[in-house]
Amino acid sequence: MVALLGADGRQYVYRVYAPPDAIPGDLFWAAFHCHDDLRCPRALDWFDAAEIWQPVADP
Repeated sequence: MVALLGADGRQYVYRVYAPPDAIPGDLFWAAFHCHDDLRCPRALDWFDAAEIWQPVADP
């Protein structure tokens, strides 16, 4: 999961499918390009402002 900060001050969260050894920069850019394809306010391309985590499966 990748959360991007939008220019409107909101966070937009995207599920990015990638192998476990994917580097964070690739995850960030995948989410950023997905965001650009939508009609949302512009996301900031600040890698340091993004939150990246792997979801935990429910038991």
